[in-house]
Amino acid sequence: MSIQFSKDHEWINAADPAAAVVGITVHAQDALGDVVFVDLPAVGTTFAQGDVAGVVESVKAAADVYMPVSGEIVEVNEALRADPSLANSDPLGAGWFFKVKLSDAGQLAGLMDETAYTAFAQNA
Repeated sequence: MSIQFSKDHEWINAADPAAAVVGITVHAQDALGDVVFVDLPAVGTTFAQGDVAGVVESVKAAADVYMPVSGEIVEVNEALRADPSLANSDPLGAGWFFKVKLSDAGQLAGLMDETAYTAFAQNA
């Protein structure tokens, strides 16, 4: 399964529905500028789709990180907490935020593929 995108500028790779990887998009980190701090959720916390699960702060602004799907946090990226600039240098790789165990895989159908997200982001 490829990466899917939310209207709130998060991405999710749900190749493993028990540990789907979530982060912010290239568009989001470009808009934020240099990321200096991330507030990640606690492992074991359950969120509904659209809930605020964390915060990313940059030299320009702070922004909420929203859950693209409902589920339970199973892991957070401690490397990102230690080096928030990973969100800028590798937002779709080493700069991931957390992993979530999906509670409703059907919610993935409401997200965008890369082509749709790129068009959305250009008009946002």
